[in-house]
Amino acid sequence: EAFKKLMASGLVPTSIREARPGWFGPRSVKQKEVAHFTYQLSVLLGARISISDGLRSIAEQEQPGRMRDIISRVATRIEAGDSISLSLAEHKEVFGPVYISTISAAEQSGNLVKALEYLADMYERGEETRLQVKSALMYPAIICGVMMLAVTFLLGFVIPRFAKMFASKGASLPTLTKAMMAVGNSISNFWWAYLIIAVAAGLSVRVAMRKPKVRSAVQRVLCRVPIVRSILVGLAISRFCRVFGLCLSSGINLLDAIELSSHAAGNAVLSADCDKMVQRVKMGGRLGEALETCYFIPPFARRMLSAGDEAAEMPRMCGIVARQYEREATALTKQLATIIEPLLVVLIAAIVLVVALAVFLPMWNSVGLVG
Repeated sequence: EAFKKLMASGLVPTSIREARPGWFGPRSVKQKEVAHFTYQLSVLLGARISISDGLRSIAEQEQPGRMRDIISRVATRIEAGDSISLSLAEHKEVFGPVYISTISAAEQSGNLVKALEYLADMYERGEETRLQVKSALMYPAIICGVMMLAVTFLLGFVIPRFAKMFASKGASLPTLTKAMMAVGNSISNFWWAYLIIAVAAGLSVRVAMRKPKVRSAVQRVLCRVPIVRSILVGLAISRFCRVFGLCLSSGINLLDAIELSSHAAGNAVLSADCDKMVQRVKMGGRLGEALETCYFIPPFARRMLSAGDEAAEMPRMCGIVARQYEREATALTKQLATIIEPLLVVLIAAIVLVVALAVFLPMWNSVGLVG
């Protein structure tokens, strides 16, 4: 069957073998790679270079890997007569429905270069926001990791040695020291079990978070935490408005634009509100009226989008709202890091106090017995 398909496309295969995936499957394509590819393609098309030649030129400059293979396949399909959107749809797991739908609408409206510029800007801003959040949480994550290793070392090696020393001298061990000693002996003797449990728990969480229902439940819980809710709202609204404005400016109809934007936002609560919005618009309501049913969208964003709808300047207004909430999310992320740091200091002090008491209480008891 593969031989027939290749012959039908004008190729003469010399050998055919089954492609076997690696141990960890194909390497995932990063968002910044898609953004770089999109920007390069917009520049080449703006210079009036043909799409197939532009794609071949980009593929030659790419490092060997999955992205280079994808670009080459897309170029081959375009040379065979397929459209750009249809060629990209073969790699939907990399580009996503928003990207492909935008390209499809831009092809029909003739605004392909402008749409590619918008997509490149959207992906670059999304990558910047992701890196900002990651860098803000990196320090607390490192502190937590080091603290866990230190506590494991103290419980597994230090406290059991002190406890044996005190027990050999006939000193009575306090309850706290006995409890710490039991935990320490457990870690020393069954460290492999703890390691297996930790790895299994990490893999289970990773697999569970891929399920929409679990991810939706976690997001709903996080949306009840004061500062975390503001960050999630800012990130979701900025992504929603970016994609919504891009879809409308590319010629995608209102209902499809709302659905695509809700999926791109990646927030279950906002997606539920967008479903209500779509139903309201289908029943004949205006966008401003439908926005009033969205409780996840803040009042400021609702008013700005309603004003943009009335003035027929929705794409421009979406850009204003997106920039505003991106700034707010960035500021709140930095604030969250400053709040976590003192909490970590208090937690570390409490752990050190407990460990110190477990070590020094037997010493004080020994001193009392000698006296």
